[in-house]
Amino acid sequence: MCGIVGIVGTTPVNQSIYDALTVLQHRGQDAAGICTIESNRFRLRKANGLVKDVFEARHMQRLQGTVGIGHVRYPTAGSSSASEAQPFYVNSPFGITLAHNGNLTNASEVRQRVFDKDRRHVNTTSDSEVLLNVLAHEIDTVRGNVNEDDVFRAVANVHRTIKGAYAVVAMIIGHGMIAFRDPHGIRPLCLGKRVVNGRTEYMAASESVALDAVGFDFVRDVAPGEAIYVTFDGQLFSKQCADNPQLNPCIFEFVYFARPDSFIDKISVYSARVEMGIKLGERIKNEFSDLDIDVVIPIPETSNDIALRIAQAIDKPYRQGFVKNRYVGRTFIMPGQQQRKKSVRRKLNAIRSEFKDKNVLLVDDSIVRGTTSEQIIEMARDSGAKKVYMVSAAPEIRFPNVYGIDMPSANELIAHGRDNDAICKQIGADALIFQTLEDLVEAVGLGNPDIEQFETAVFNGQYVTGDIDQAYLDHLDAMRNDDAKEIQELKQDLANLELYNEGA
Repeated sequence: MCGIVGIVGTTPVNQSIYDALTVLQHRGQDAAGICTIESNRFRLRKANGLVKDVFEARHMQRLQGTVGIGHVRYPTAGSSSASEAQPFYVNSPFGITLAHNGNLTNASEVRQRVFDKDRRHVNTTSDSEVLLNVLAHEIDTVRGNVNEDDVFRAVANVHRTIKGAYAVVAMIIGHGMIAFRDPHGIRPLCLGKRVVNGRTEYMAASESVALDAVGFDFVRDVAPGEAIYVTFDGQLFSKQCADNPQLNPCIFEFVYFARPDSFIDKISVYSARVEMGIKLGERIKNEFSDLDIDVVIPIPETSNDIALRIAQAIDKPYRQGFVKNRYVGRTFIMPGQQQRKKSVRRKLNAIRSEFKDKNVLLVDDSIVRGTTSEQIIEMARDSGAKKVYMVSAAPEIRFPNVYGIDMPSANELIAHGRDNDAICKQIGADALIFQTLEDLVEAVGLGNPDIEQFETAVFNGQYVTGDIDQAYLDHLDAMRNDDAKEIQELKQDLANLELYNEGA
């Protein structure tokens, strides 16, 4: 999962992009980057780290220009080196820079194709650079200056070439900014505008909260398959560029990833989580009344609103039992199992008085690998809890994600090949309750009844793009499991050491 932003303004955009990326930091903490255009030249700064650490005053001063794009990243495969931070750019044609959120499911095939057929070299393992080169090739067929029809034809051909999930912002030097979304609308993208000194500025971003943070008014979500083209003199054009678009947004955005103050595809993330809690509360009251629950405690922070609704439904006290260290990153998106294990107790500390001699119902948004749940349950017991029950606002995650979320290896998912009793035993709970998929879909879908199908493959193995088979999943597993990541990290450490020695 990543966060993207693009602005076509009339005044310098460096600070606005920085501020937008800061509120999108939850979508990726591995690297950050901003690219602006000034005097028909790219001004680029990107590096590993949080937004506040990557951009110092000297970098911001160099990022001049009234148009720009930005990106925050966490890696789902391959290297996490700074060379794979985004935005990427190519010099030909014109000069194009691109930032991408999602995952291409045919990246290997397309990578080879762009080399064999188009003679384009992709220098990193990132599928985003593959996507950039496909777009650049399509723009390269234009003779003369690029207009909106050229852009829309290029994006239509991109849709026909690549598969998977992608939300994209890109800029063509001397022309304009492009924003487009995959034909299933799996990854989110929205459009905003503001008026400065009588002139309209436009912004595209992964979540509406980024628009709020910099004073842009939300206009609408970018439709699946649609392309938005904003010229650098402020003209906006839009067109549906996919052959058979359908809206299948990733339901995990609402469970975990997105900020509660965002709206995605007309759905309030906060309201969706409230409805998840209502559904779970009614189910616990009706089906698990035998549990002797003294108190309901959320595992902060995504599950706070869910837990409150559960407590109201079952008429039990809601209490905050954990204090969160806000300066430790999200655990399940950290590369490597050992890092995740070490980070949990740095991330949370129990308030012992809320657990001592009580039967506790812990509420989490989801259970992925189970490592975090196991340690939190252990913390609750160490703090004096008599019994510890666990409830998940999401159903059992049994299948890999192929659309840009770092839960790709089936063997590392605790629910893969295990029933409820086995999962409960593995994490050390006295009872374990999962939300049903039917209830989750209904809870989220209440905000937009026009959505006929969400992307829910991690729960039921049904991949909406229709191109995923076991061979692909096996290939993905080999690339993305923890062992592969640790090997990749070791290689990167060695490469960094070589560079250090050469410079010494």
